[in-house]
Amino acid sequence: METLKRIALTLVIIGAINWGLIGLFQFDLVAALFGGQTAGLARLVYTLVGISGVICLSILFDPVEETDRDRPTNTRRVNYGVELGEDFDYNRVKRSEDERLR
Repeated sequence: METLKRIALTLVIIGAINWGLIGLFQFDLVAALFGGQTAGLARLVYTLVGISGVICLSILFDPVEETDRDRPTNTRRVNYGVELGEDFDYNRVKRSEDERLR
């Protein structure tokens, strides 16, 4: 099923590029390559692009699953204690270092 979705997405991208060319330059690339808009092969390409758009709708509604590779690996643990009014007690650290040195 994943391969079918990739093929469908590729055809949708081709269709989007073709529509971009039509909108910007009034040039239909599919019709130019396959003998006009009414040619059988051009109509087949248009049909496949349309079906691919329907298939890609399933991609739109698929739940997004977070995997381990999607998570950042360089996350830091940040202490927001100071921002919330809880100052760090440096005297306690100094005392524990003094006790360790004795």
